Amino acid sequence: MSNESGQSSGASGPLLILSGPSGVGKTSVLKKLMETGGLPLRQSVSATTRPPRSGEINGKDYHFLSAEEFASELLADGFLEHAEVYGQLYGTLRREVESWRSKGFGVVLAIDVQGADQVRGKTKVDSSVFLTAPEEFLRQRLKSRGTDLPEVIERRLANVRSEIQRSNDYNHVLINMELDKVVFELAGLWRPFFDRE
Repeated sequence: MSNESGQSSGASGPLLILSGPSGVGKTSVLKKLMETGGLPLRQSVSATTRPPRSGEINGKDYHFLSAEEFASELLADGFLEHAEVYGQLYGTLRREVESWRSKGFGVVLAIDVQGADQVRGKTKVDSSVFLTAPEEFLRQRLKSRGTDLPEVIERRLANVRSEIQRSNDYNHVLINMELDKVVFELAGLWRPFFDRE
């Protein structure tokens, strides 16, 4: 398969990005899409230096790395994107993405707008979607998680406005107020990338 610039790549599956502010439901949308959308998708598992939350499994929820391991990956250009978020490091491991794509799977990166910029600077992205919702809806979602202090929630919400201003950088913007509806819309946007054989 060749990319839009005509360069042949070893990867045959599409590279897809899903971004949106904290609390918008990226995880729930992707989980439902992969369960019901009928597409050969894999979600990239991010690496992070933050400690696991209750119930999180290494290699499934995140690749939990020490600061030294993360630094080693950085030196080896092992990330498609990386960032420090609220005092912890996060990144998308290049080798994991390339491994799934080489097997024909589409790989979804659930990353923020800065991460999406980095990925676009390193490789071709087939489709990018920005997921959004009204601010009060996001506030309630963040509170219901029960994982963040009130001041952390307000800091996350302060970032929402600037992130939403970047939504024009994406191919599509979807509003997540009803899970089944947004999953159906997202599947419709991404299905053509698997029908172009």
